Amino acid sequence: MALKSHGVEDYSRFAADFIRRSGEMALSYYGKGKAHVKFDDGLITTAELRLAELFREELHASFPEHQVFQNNPVSEEYTHDEERYLWIYDPLDGVANFQAGIPIWGISLALFDNFWPILGMFYMPATDDLFYARAGQKAFRGDEEIHISPQENINDETLLLTYSRFHQHYIPAFPGKIRNLGCTAAHICYVAMGRAEATVIANESYEDLAAAWIITEASGGKFYKMDGSEFFLGDYLSGQKNDAHLLVSSPNTCTQISGCLERISE
Repeated sequence: MALKSHGVEDYSRFAADFIRRSGEMALSYYGKGKAHVKFDDGLITTAELRLAELFREELHASFPEHQVFQNNPVSEEYTHDEERYLWIYDPLDGVANFQAGIPIWGISLALFDNFWPILGMFYMPATDDLFYARAGQKAFRGDEEIHISPQENINDETLLLTYSRFHQHYIPAFPGKIRNLGCTAAHICYVAMGRAEATVIANESYEDLAAAWIITEASGGKFYKMDGSEFFLGDYLSGQKNDAHLLVSSPNTCTQISGCLERISE
C-alpha cells in the first residue's frame, strides 16, 4: 500500500489540534502543586511525562515515520523520506507558575524538515492564547497577525523582560521597565507581538527555544548574543543548554538595549 503524501497544511492542522488537546490535559494538573513546597517535583514530573507520552502516541498514529527530538544528539544527515521531519515538543514552560496556579505558562511545538524550520506554536492553556507561525511567513496570535515593536529608540516606557537571576548577572542602566513573568517562551512571544521591546534569556535548550524562535523570526524579530552577533539555533542540536545569554528584540533596538546592560564579572 502506498503511503499517503502529506504537506504542511496537514502538519499545521495536526500541531494546532494536538497542542490544544495537550493543553486540556495540562489544565488537569494546573495549580495543584503542594502549597508548602516551592517546587513540587512530583507534580511537574507526572504532568510532563503524561504530556510527552501523549505526544508520542498521537504523532505515531498520524505520522509514524517522523522523529521526535529527545535532548540527545540526532543525525544531521539529509534524507528525502519521512524521517526527515523532526518535531520538537516542550510540554511545560513556566513550571513554577504552572504548579502555583499563575496563568503565564505554556506548551511549545515546532517542526523542522532536515533541520530547516517549518512551523512553530506556543499555546498558553490558562489564557487560551495560541501563538504560531510558518517559517518565512507571517506570525499570529490567534487570528491576529503580530509584529515586533516598531520602536526605534528605547525610553522610560520601554519594557524589558528578564529571567529570575538577571539581577545577579547584570547591572542595568536601562531607562525603561524591567519585569520577570516567569516563562521564557511567553516572554519571547510578548516581544514577537510588540507588547515588550526585548527579553534577555539564559540557560535554555534547543527544545525550549525552537518554536518561539520561528515565531520571532516571522514577526520581524531576532535572537542575538549579548555582543550583538546573531544566534543560530542549529548550533544546539545536541540538546545541550545554551550557555550564552541571549537578547530577543527588534534589529532597531538590539545594540541600544545590550549597551545598557553591564555584565557582572564572575
